[in-house]
Amino acid sequence: MREMEGYRFTAARDVEFRDLDVAHHVNNAVYVTYLETARIAYLADVLGPEFVYQISLILARITVDFRSPARFPERLEIGARVTRVGTKSFDMEHEIRGEDGRLVLEASSVLVAYDYEADGSMAVPEDWRARLAAYEERSSVAT
Repeated sequence: MREMEGYRFTAARDVEFRDLDVAHHVNNAVYVTYLETARIAYLADVLGPEFVYQISLILARITVDFRSPARFPERLEIGARVTRVGTKSFDMEHEIRGEDGRLVLEASSVLVAYDYEADGSMAVPEDWRARLAAYEERSSVAT
């Protein structure tokens, strides 16, 4: 796969036959699962593998703009990046591109740091903040 401009983290994903709808392209709901898989892989990579066992996040919002269909047996490249870290939430952006480099979709999401024991939002942990900023090397990541 080719490098995705502006995305340090990418994940490859093969379209499976079961992902298709009656029009023979990837069903719109399946893309959200692709994004979730890439998001969790990004966070495990950046925040450390222990993150997966202590996920303290809730997906509060996701917006998806579909640009072109993906089809079986295509291999997709999914980009993920954090664009903003706030007090209790952070924003992510994604792109999915086809093997030929065409844009399949663009997406953005808001993730809220969540304390499941207290059943409420919590401050984004300082170590997450530092790791995200170091990984992205972006001045737009608030401290």
